[in-house]
Amino acid sequence: MRRLLLASLFALFASVLTIAVDSGPLLLQSPTLSKTQIAFAFGGDIWIVNRTGGDAQRLVTVSGILSHPIFSSDGNQIAYTGNYDGNDDVYVVAATGGEPRRLTYHPASDVAVGWTNDGKSILFRTTRSSYSRFEKLYTVPATGGFPT
Repeated sequence: MRRLLLASLFALFASVLTIAVDSGPLLLQSPTLSKTQIAFAFGGDIWIVNRTGGDAQRLVTVSGILSHPIFSSDGNQIAYTGNYDGNDDVYVVAATGGEPRRLTYHPASDVAVGWTNDGKSILFRTTRSSYSRFEKLYTVPATGGFPT
């Protein structure tokens, strides 16, 4: 009886693993599109894949949580929200990968929302100057500088 129970549990466990492997990742978030690529957040990292399909590659990975990737209008850069040290800030990285550049440093949460039409600045939302829970929109140059 005990062997039958163990065999049944093992079979159930194996079938659950098979279903989990076959279904693939289901928790991708915040997909963003360029002409040739798709970037998205999954498992706290930023991933990128060709629009024609294929294997996704990690673009940015850290011990923190990364989210809200947004392609620049030319598709060469991706802005995103990074929580590396307990606070959300805006970062930018080349779409080909590389070292991310931190753009905001305020203790309030700064969340990437989009790019300006000229592609030179990143739009983000924050409570940094409202002294309440209401957020305001700011821009910061993609090359770095002070938010306005």
